[in-house]
Amino acid sequence: MSVSPMKAISIIGLSRDFDRVINILGASQAFEPEPVTSFYTNTEKFQNFSEANRYSEVLTEFDGVLMTAGLEPELVDISDFKPKDEAIFEYCKNVMEECSRYTQEVSAKETERENCIKKIEQTSHFPGVKLDMDRLKSCQYIKPRFGRIPVESMRYLDRYKENPYVMFIQTSVDKNYCWGAYMVPVDKEEEIDRIFSGMLFENCDVSQIEGTPEEYIKAQTARKNELEKEIEQSKAGLKGFIEKNRNEIFRYYTKLTEKAIYQGLKSYAMVYSSKGSSSFIICGWLPDSAVEAVEKKLKKIKSVEWQTDDAINQLEKSPPIKLKTSRIASPYKFYLEMYGVPKYNEMDPTLFIAITYTILFGAMFGDFGHGIVLSIAGAVMYKLKGLDVGKILVPCGISSAIFGIIFGSCFGFEDAFNGMYKALFSLDEKPIEVMGRNILDVIIASVAVGAILLMTAMCLNIYSSFRQKNMSKALFSPNGIAGLVFYATLCIGIASIFVLNVNIFNIFTILFLIVVPIVLMFLAEPLGKLVMKDKYWKPESWGEYCLQNFFEMFESLLSYLSNTMSFLRVGAFVMVHAGMMEVVFTLVGLLGGAGSIGGILVLIFGNLFVIALEGLLVSIQTLRLEFYEMFSRFYSGSGRPYNPITLRKLNSKQ
Repeated sequence: MSVSPMKAISIIGLSRDFDRVINILGASQAFEPEPVTSFYTNTEKFQNFSEANRYSEVLTEFDGVLMTAGLEPELVDISDFKPKDEAIFEYCKNVMEECSRYTQEVSAKETERENCIKKIEQTSHFPGVKLDMDRLKSCQYIKPRFGRIPVESMRYLDRYKENPYVMFIQTSVDKNYCWGAYMVPVDKEEEIDRIFSGMLFENCDVSQIEGTPEEYIKAQTARKNELEKEIEQSKAGLKGFIEKNRNEIFRYYTKLTEKAIYQGLKSYAMVYSSKGSSSFIICGWLPDSAVEAVEKKLKKIKSVEWQTDDAINQLEKSPPIKLKTSRIASPYKFYLEMYGVPKYNEMDPTLFIAITYTILFGAMFGDFGHGIVLSIAGAVMYKLKGLDVGKILVPCGISSAIFGIIFGSCFGFEDAFNGMYKALFSLDEKPIEVMGRNILDVIIASVAVGAILLMTAMCLNIYSSFRQKNMSKALFSPNGIAGLVFYATLCIGIASIFVLNVNIFNIFTILFLIVVPIVLMFLAEPLGKLVMKDKYWKPESWGEYCLQNFFEMFESLLSYLSNTMSFLRVGAFVMVHAGMMEVVFTLVGLLGGAGSIGGILVLIFGNLFVIALEGLLVSIQTLRLEFYEMFSRFYSGSGRPYNPITLRKLNSKQ
């Protein structure tokens, strides 16, 4: 992957042509707007564009009505659909009115149905009451009270046995309440009500009951059934209307969305009025590949003028980053975005992470069978769930399978490929015994690989720094040429002593390849300024500079050691993987071997456990090596992603 060339564009014209310019920029699907104040410092005579986005207001209402009607709006192709604004608003208004009519009908009938259900449930507590409720309510001297009393309060009725008016007629009972009624003479109303209130009697409104409770329940049930049919008819009518007009609704919805988005561009613009005329200015970014098409359309508008400039000349404005994706590196864009996209003049490390992550993961998870399972799992995760990490697991699983062949391991069987090695290379066994004689070799190899990767990271930093014209960082920093010479000399010197039994450390190498680079790194800031011909190259206080840089230098030298030793985890995980499978096979042996049912089950679930657990751990540890040991040496990730105005739903990510 690499960073696509971008251009800054600034457009000025008469306000009467502003909508045409907005449509051109929006239709390009490539313009990323930028506040005018980011491009121009003197904007005193300009004012922010204050026109309300009428399309957005209608779109919000239209979207809400469609969602309430059960229709998820979709964006469709409208390249040949160009209605006028009045036609858009009129159509949306008619659709909203029709949908609202149906939904209001359904809502009103559902509310009435719920009331019926509530009345039925309430009245059902008074079964067996054969009295006509209308006649009972018309009594002049006796007033009925229907309701419920808590079960535990019923025992208090015994206290009023002598009072003939304190009588509760129970009609039903549930877990917590006794339902029924009591009758109150008009002249005893206050006294009797007070007694029942003391027993926590809750009154139930039965004023709506007509006839006997049984007749009322039948009437309400019939009404409920009738309402349910009417609700289904209204829903069917709404569904029929939606189905009949679905395609046309989507076209108008898309056009309205387009208008709202394009109109939103105006919030980035500014206007200027002078001598009876009004002008606008709008600024932003375009990919180099889209500039020609936009300019061709702008030329047709006489009042409009514009200027473009390469983004490399506008670095202080932090140009957006559009990454060109290669097929090999594209899965690892997921990890890059976790760390941060590159600055415009910074190299894109996606290919680097694609290669190094895949190799390191495979080495740490080296098992042919586990690698194949991991690749299949990754493919399923991406295809079924759309998980970006699934695309990464596929190449990592293949790398694991390759290293599994090198290590001679398949589902933990460490001798699985001995026959292949004997047939192809006349070897009696696999060349690398992870848990045997080659343990030290694995550890040394992991440190050596780490040293090579760190030097590669330094080379990338030197290249990136030269691109950014940062001479101090390229020449004198701990990750620049001085740091590379120092670190490479130490690594080569130590390797020559232990591998070749040759000592290259002498007065020349120590002085010119170790001491001098350290001095250059210590004086990186003033030397960098001197190279850039900055007359203020001297520090304000040499004492303060030396004291501060002493500790920074000590930290940098220590980081060489710590970063290199971090790669020991590669060798450690190679052995951990083999060790975990030895534990599985030990359990298999305790259960009767691989030929027993228990042994087979332990073998299957043990392998799955190792794949899941170690796959997670290796993913995290490999990513740690990438981010903390290598990326920190050459990559900032402080850029901002390219985010153009495109046709999309307004409630989705831009």
